[in-house]
Amino acid sequence: MTTSNREKLGILLGVAAACGFSSTVPMTRLGVTWLEPLFLTAARASIAGFVALAVLLISRRKLPPRDTWGTFVLTGFCVLVGYPVLLALGLRYVPASHGGVVLGILPLAVAALAALLGYERPSMGFWLASAAGAAIVIGFMLRHGAGGIGIGDLMLIGVVISGATAYTMSGRLSSRMPGWEVITWQLALYLPVSVISALLLWPRDTSSVPLQGWVALLWISFIGQYFSFIASNFGMAMAGVARIGQLMLLQPFIVLLLAIPINGERFDWETLLFAAAVVGTVMIGQRMRVARQ
Repeated sequence: MTTSNREKLGILLGVAAACGFSSTVPMTRLGVTWLEPLFLTAARASIAGFVALAVLLISRRKLPPRDTWGTFVLTGFCVLVGYPVLLALGLRYVPASHGGVVLGILPLAVAALAALLGYERPSMGFWLASAAGAAIVIGFMLRHGAGGIGIGDLMLIGVVISGATAYTMSGRLSSRMPGWEVITWQLALYLPVSVISALLLWPRDTSSVPLQGWVALLWISFIGQYFSFIASNFGMAMAGVARIGQLMLLQPFIVLLLAIPINGERFDWETLLFAAAVVGTVMIGQRMRVARQ
C-alpha cells in the first residue's frame, strides 16, 4: 500500500470512528435516563473488557513491551474512567446535542497535546483551520447555552481533557503495535476493576429499566468503548494523530443529527449552517501539511 493510499484509508477509519464516538453521546444520554452514570460506566467497560479478553486469548497475543505499561495505565484510565464517567455525569445536566457541541473542541485539544509532547508538528495552516473550527463550535455552544457555563459544561470540559490524552497517547502506542491491540489491552487491564465496580453498583431494581436502557448500554459497550477506538487507533497510526483528531470536529453535528431520533431533540436550519461551516474547516485542514516525528 502506498503512503497516499495508507493515509486515505486512515482518514476513512477516522470518519468511521467519529461516527461511532458520536453515537455514544445520544446513547449515553438515553442510558442515564434509567441507569446510574457510574454503573453505566463500569458496565460498559466490563462488557467490552470480556470481549477484549476473549480476543486476546483466541489470538494468543504476547504482553506489550514493559516500557509501555505506564502509558497503558494512563490511557486506560482516561479511556475507561475519565472520559465515560464525566460524559455520563455531564449528560445528566445537558441534552445530547449540547454535549456534542462542547466536545467539538476536542480536535484542537488533541492537536495541541500532540504538538506539546513533540509527536507532530502541524503547519500554521492546520492550526488556523483547527482554531477556526473550534471557534465556530464554541460560538455555537455559547449561543445555545445562553452564554453561561454550568456544571454539565465543566464535566464535559473534563471529557475533552481525558479524550485528548487518550487519543494522543493511544495514537503513540499504535505506532508500536496494531491499533486494535491497544484498546484491547486497555480494556483487559482494567477488567477486574470494572467488573467489581459494576457488581457493587448494580441497580437494585433491574425490572424498572426498560429495553431501551439495556440497548443503550450494549451499544456504548461494543461501539463506543471498543470498535470505535479500534478504528480510531488504526487511523491515527496511518494518517497521524492531529489529522485524525481534527475529524472529531464533525462529532457535534453528527450528534445533533442522531439526537433527533434517539433523544427526541429538535433540529433547525441554524444548526445546519454551523455544521456546514465546521465541515468546511475540516476539509481545508485535511489539505494542510502535518510533519510527523
